[in-house]
Amino acid sequence: HTMLRVRNLDRAMAFFRDALGLKEVRRMDNDKGRFTLVFLCAPEDEDLVKQSKGRGAPLVELTYNWDEEAYGEDRNFGHLAYEVDDIY
Repeated sequence: HTMLRVRNLDRAMAFFRDALGLKEVRRMDNDKGRFTLVFLCAPEDEDLVKQSKGRGAPLVELTYNWDEEAYGEDRNFGHLAYEVDDIY
């Protein structure tokens, strides 16, 4: 998956879900860490996600931190994550 930090979750969802057509497949609210994670996939990948509990399809992860943070332009991109059978 690819993780992006967003400052406004509603506006981000309007873009990724409503404009691009991605589907929300999982959401986690973490009260202790004060953040929300939203995972989205392409509509044609929904069955892959359901079969593999979210790891068998390309996903976009939106990370929304509840407290205001000045990321700067270089901090909006978070990470790329890959799953492999054997790292060696």
